[in-house]
Amino acid sequence: MTGRHRQRRRIPVRSGIGLTVVLAVALLVLGGNRPPRPAAPVADRPPAPSWSGTDPGPVLPALAGGRPPSAAGLARTLGARLGDPRLGTEVGVSVVDAATGGTLYSAGTGARVPAATAKLTTATAALTVLGADRRFRTTAVAGERPGDVVLVGGGDPTLSVSVGGSYRGAARLTDLARQVRRRLGHAPRRVLVDATLFTGPDRAPGWDGDVRVNGDVAPITALMVDGGRTAPRYDRNRSTAPDLDAGIKFAQLLGLPASAVRRGRAARGARPLGTVRSAPLASLVERMLRTSDNVIAEALGRQVALARHEPASFAGAATAIHAVLRDLDLPVGDLRMADASGLSRADRLDPALLTAVLRLAAGGSRPELSSVYTGLPVAGYSGALADRYRRGSAHRAAGVLRAKTGTLAGVQGLAGLVVDADQRLLAFAVLANGNDDGAAATAAIDGVAASLAGCGCR
Repeated sequence: MTGRHRQRRRIPVRSGIGLTVVLAVALLVLGGNRPPRPAAPVADRPPAPSWSGTDPGPVLPALAGGRPPSAAGLARTLGARLGDPRLGTEVGVSVVDAATGGTLYSAGTGARVPAATAKLTTATAALTVLGADRRFRTTAVAGERPGDVVLVGGGDPTLSVSVGGSYRGAARLTDLARQVRRRLGHAPRRVLVDATLFTGPDRAPGWDGDVRVNGDVAPITALMVDGGRTAPRYDRNRSTAPDLDAGIKFAQLLGLPASAVRRGRAARGARPLGTVRSAPLASLVERMLRTSDNVIAEALGRQVALARHEPASFAGAATAIHAVLRDLDLPVGDLRMADASGLSRADRLDPALLTAVLRLAAGGSRPELSSVYTGLPVAGYSGALADRYRRGSAHRAAGVLRAKTGTLAGVQGLAGLVVDADQRLLAFAVLANGNDDGAAATAAIDGVAASLAGCGCR
């Protein structure tokens, strides 16, 4: 039986620090076996992994399986697919051998609007400069006036009120309020909210006007609960003032009315009253990539800016991310970003940058980047790809492709890792700009990716 037809085992993985090393050992033992593909058609999809990354999921094989596809073979296989008019007027494609980094296929390269595939660059920069273990603190300190409590945002967008928040494992205001009541020793009089860690505008150039109403993003501040949602399970119509809303919820936990909340600033050296910490950065990155969380992306971009001594603004984040990627020797010549999430239509990058990022994350040389790999949705199983690659010819990519999606009106993208028919791991990116039917363009991109999964391509 050939490797192309061999049934492969699906094994559970757990995310966390050092995952790249764990994966490398496990995959060498397995000899590059890929997980079984679900039978088609499938009536009930398997449950999507939780954001903590602890549920079982398909695992890709070691980097080097059989021989890599040839450039001529890929050109024959992909040529007709990439000529599909559904993709639009500007299509950029990059395919790289994950083991060697060699470019196997490139077409239409140059700057393209990346949409949410740009989150791969944000994730890589954040993990590189902050480390996978970094947690972000929300603190309460005593105000300068007796009875004042200052709630200080540390840039954690996943902060919740209680256990029922939008993000599992998040820091909780209930815990912070409990610490404050214990340490203050008397009833507070006011709550001041300090969100001054982040600076500049709270929305980026190039964002569509309906992004908040559609639930794509909230105004970016250093203090918010549930990513700026007005209710934990409700994405649409996000708050217009997330910092004040967080302060009001905190005040209520301290027995104060909304009228006792206003913006302020903590004094240097103020007496600490309590601290809560976010989940580790590795978990935040997984959540950001799996669900394409724009608020987490923008908050992480600002944390990169702070680490690189840039203003914690959209512009500062873009400058800092560019600098980190440049220091990693990644191809940033065409990179122009107005935000960290890919929501801006002013963003531009070359697909070759995305394949370089993916190869670095999958290669094992930088284990702190392992959550870039584990955060990628799996075709037919999880995240934004749970309902894709489940029927028709695209089904052959189910379980053997992990990728980040990108979607704006007129823009579709997909960037990830796929195992071809000869067990070779390929990094790929497809950025399709100028299309007028998003669903049709998505189907065309899925056809390109499925062709890579089925490719022997000699």
